[in-house]
Amino acid sequence: MTEPAADHAENAQDGPSEDGHAPHGYIGDKKAYLQRLKRIEGQARGLQRMVEDEKYCIDILTQISAMTKALESVALGLLDDHLTHCVVDAAAAGGAEADEKIKEASAAIARLVRS
Repeated sequence: MTEPAADHAENAQDGPSEDGHAPHGYIGDKKAYLQRLKRIEGQARGLQRMVEDEKYCIDILTQISAMTKALESVALGLLDDHLTHCVVDAAAAGGAEADEKIKEASAAIARLVRS
């Protein structure tokens, strides 16, 4: 028997979901994104342990920097997937949806640049 999440991922690539939305651009890389996020989650737990164990400040800051870079990498990958799938598809269709997707992407880029 297959897992429901696997079925959803396979169905999402075939066309719009039950609610009529197109599949998300990252769906093809969903497994890799989840693995990366689980690794980041482990890094966060490691940081908690470092503080609990009263490790050296610089060592904790080094690990925070590594975790931040890992999150930025996931964010940039998701942004790239969004631009190459969702925004490109909307732009090809034209109209108000294209304008909205471009505004969304611009706002997301601005948030990433500010962070």
